[in-house]
Amino acid sequence: MNADQLIAARSRGVSLSGIRRIFQLAGTISDPINLSIGQPDFPPPDEACAAARDALASGANGYTMTQGAPALLERVNGWLETDLGWRASVAMDGGTGPATIITGGTSGALTLAFLCLLDAGDECVIPDPYFVSYPHLATMAGARAVRCDTYPDFRMTADRVEPLLSERTKFVLLNAPSNPCGTVLSREECGALLELCRSRGVLLISDEIYDEFCYPEGLIDAARGDESRPRCPSPARFDGAEADVLLIRGFGKTYGVTGWRLGYCAGPRAIVDEMAKMQQYTFVCAPAPLQHGAMACFEADMSEAVAEYARRRDLVLERLAPFTEVTRPAGAFYAFVKVPEHLGLSGTAFVERLVERRVLTIPGAAFSDRDTHFRVSFATKMDNLERGLAIIAGEVGRDREVER
Repeated sequence: MNADQLIAARSRGVSLSGIRRIFQLAGTISDPINLSIGQPDFPPPDEACAAARDALASGANGYTMTQGAPALLERVNGWLETDLGWRASVAMDGGTGPATIITGGTSGALTLAFLCLLDAGDECVIPDPYFVSYPHLATMAGARAVRCDTYPDFRMTADRVEPLLSERTKFVLLNAPSNPCGTVLSREECGALLELCRSRGVLLISDEIYDEFCYPEGLIDAARGDESRPRCPSPARFDGAEADVLLIRGFGKTYGVTGWRLGYCAGPRAIVDEMAKMQQYTFVCAPAPLQHGAMACFEADMSEAVAEYARRRDLVLERLAPFTEVTRPAGAFYAFVKVPEHLGLSGTAFVERLVERRVLTIPGAAFSDRDTHFRVSFATKMDNLERGLAIIAGEVGRDREVER
């Protein structure tokens, strides 16, 4: 057997994630200062863990409906009505209006959406920098991900997207707050992007995995009902958006349960119904006992954790902004830092230099067609962050006199 001849072109067209390379490297370094991992360092809410344990003990270990556990779907739909004014119901239930499905993480939702929407030769528009899976998901579907260059401020605006739309474009994918940049669009920018997509008959997918990690300067007064409080801007907040926006959110980053692999998707029924059908033959359903645990997440107050991450964000800016360009993250828990030009190094080469000092970050080339930046994750304890930033500041500030 010649295995090379058996491997499909779609697999050959997908490269190993640059993030995973760094994760593997971490296992070979003694006592690394790890500022690479995009995983919250706070513990999950006690009530969520207790609910998951109770579900395991009570025998909730079989399949749920493909669409998700009814009780969790009810909680999600209740929150969508409170937060967005959407009156959603379960996918494939024969209803009208927007539909909802529980997915195997937000990555599961994205995979289903790409498979359901893209045929060979189709196009989608993604931001550059992008979350690592976006272009590869398009490749897996036989389609092409058209990059929207958002440098230097990393804002995916309607003006930047419009020239990229073609008769082959199926959807525009917005990620805000973004990975790797922490960018949060304004309400006006969200509205303009939605109107552009509407005018061209293109779906707008809003990947909001970090929607709860939005810092004060990025928030707007948006929530509805009895729980009115400032919220992260979103194209889903505009009237009638449920007919034009496919909303993807998750539990993993918000509640520190990334390994639970739980997300949800809501939007136009015709699309979400197809995603639910596709899930029958791929993921089958999201992990059953952990869906029961996620029900308790809606009762958890994560404001203290978000405030702590805002303090860490401020420390990153304080330590690195004097030496190089760092666009202020208004959400998520990453900073996308430019390698000073006078160093004459690519992002990858600079990251390799940091590895020699036992500091792990991610090169910008993992997220972009450019290799001029590197990503710092501040999802780590403050003392670890302090140590790592001191080393990074020394490296980005190296040879500054030569530049002058």
